[in-house]
Amino acid sequence: MIPRIQKRGQRTIGLISYLYGPGKFEEHTDPHLVASWDGNAPDPGRDPSATLKQLQQLLDQPVENVEQADRPKKHVWHLSVRNAEEDRTLSDEEWGEVARHMVAAAGIDDPEEGAGCRWAAVRHADDHIHIIATLVREDGFKPDLDHDAARVQAQARALEVELGLRRLNKGDGTGTKRPTSAERHKAERQGRERTAREELRETVRRSVTGARSDEEFFDRLAAAGLLIRKRAAPSGDLLGYKVALPDDLNKDGEPVFYPGARLAPDLSLPRIRERWSGDARDNPAVRQQQAPRTRPGAPASARRRTASAAWQAVLVVEHGDDAVAAAHIAAAGEVLDALAQTSAAYTRRELRDAATAFERASRSHVRAVRGHDRALRRAARDLVQGGPALGRGEDGATTAMAIDMLFFLITAAAHWHARKGHAQQAEAAARAAEHLRTAYLAAAAQPLGVLYQRGWRMSRPMLQRQTVLLREALPELAEQILAEPGWYALAATIAEAEAAGHDPAALLSDVAERRELGTADSVSDVLVWRMRRTADLPADASHLPENSTTGSRSATRGTTTRTSTPGRRRSGEEASRKTR
Repeated sequence: MIPRIQKRGQRTIGLISYLYGPGKFEEHTDPHLVASWDGNAPDPGRDPSATLKQLQQLLDQPVENVEQADRPKKHVWHLSVRNAEEDRTLSDEEWGEVARHMVAAAGIDDPEEGAGCRWAAVRHADDHIHIIATLVREDGFKPDLDHDAARVQAQARALEVELGLRRLNKGDGTGTKRPTSAERHKAERQGRERTAREELRETVRRSVTGARSDEEFFDRLAAAGLLIRKRAAPSGDLLGYKVALPDDLNKDGEPVFYPGARLAPDLSLPRIRERWSGDARDNPAVRQQQAPRTRPGAPASARRRTASAAWQAVLVVEHGDDAVAAAHIAAAGEVLDALAQTSAAYTRRELRDAATAFERASRSHVRAVRGHDRALRRAARDLVQGGPALGRGEDGATTAMAIDMLFFLITAAAHWHARKGHAQQAEAAARAAEHLRTAYLAAAAQPLGVLYQRGWRMSRPMLQRQTVLLREALPELAEQILAEPGWYALAATIAEAEAAGHDPAALLSDVAERRELGTADSVSDVLVWRMRRTADLPADASHLPENSTTGSRSATRGTTTRTSTPGRRRSGEEASRKTR
């Protein structure tokens, strides 16, 4: 439930006419009264004999009864109360109770004292009401409205519990502006799934991902098909911008433009410029390093670099200075946007949902100090310039690797926000992590299935050797890992690392100690990706020669050509017994 106090006004009749009218875009349906200060106010919506003028005169009567000099300059108070889309539809009686609680909480009316202001609650849609009040009490005094916004927000949280509605977290002023009912109805008429404001916000957010200059940012906006208006000072310096969808027109047939700051607090031009303010733009070595990569395998390489940058960022978010951690969290949002833009279809939807959810977690009152987040922003840029991944082979496997690392980064961000008391941001990060979990399962199925088969085909002595090595390197985690289906994939990875010249025991210890694994669904899966990234092993093992690295039993048992992984259904106890 979202209560929003609107700007105070001077004309009671003007607001009443709007509330009972058709709306700006014919979005008002069946306007009618659900509650009032005395329960007997005329209802021009349902009573043919009642007029708007009658309701206005009754509301304004206490104002007219005091001397002109004692009247408030703006005596009309206006509150809208809206439910979430997923909430049930409240009855008129329930909305009436909501209105009575809200005016009491705000200080507009106090039934116990009997000297409140006059007010009326009008409903013209299923999901919200409007409350209009005039700001002179019946006894001639003015109400105490200090901190009225905070009080109605607290009342909303209590009503959510009482009415069984979605329980929202307390806001902190860093969220985006919700689409208005007029914008939503307009989107419905135009056949859009989202409002123009929401579409523009996402397009601008994607366009700024990894960008390093005004020119590049505006070029991306234009390439995305947006109309752009720039605001410049008399000196010619660029001060701001507005964007519009070409087919989103007002009643005069002109495009509807939105300033960046109206889309999201961090999408104003000054805030966008902060993102690249720390980039070493004048360093030729950095420019060369960040130049577009067109060589084959660029998407996979970009994903590997993303995994490494995300892994380093986890440590910063967990242990770094707050301002630096906030910068890394904000940059993580750019990485999610970039990965969603360039991933294959079977993971794209979940990655987009993760990026959209995390957008709320990327802002807080902790002001980010930019520059320290350069590695993540570079990773986002690499992803965009590397282009779309094909989704299979090394591209698909490195996508799973990157998502796995990003899951831990986003989870760390959720914990960071929770410690700071940022309830909305913590919830948003947690939702993003769930979308990443789903995307990971889709991306990891094929490459982990290949590794599983390789591990399952290992000769018994080789598997026994890997089991002993695991128990020696990770004595506290060994039995849990051996009980997981992913143990065979980890065993194959250990063998590959050893064949590549690495000390597998030291490698295992290193990748396990660098982050606690309590939040992982599968410890073995996490260790697989960490080992393959750290040891620079191919993420996709399907083209590797099997006998040379895993001691395959296929030569003595006959060649196996299965590509599915029925063995993953074996119990962990059976898998562990096989190696004893």
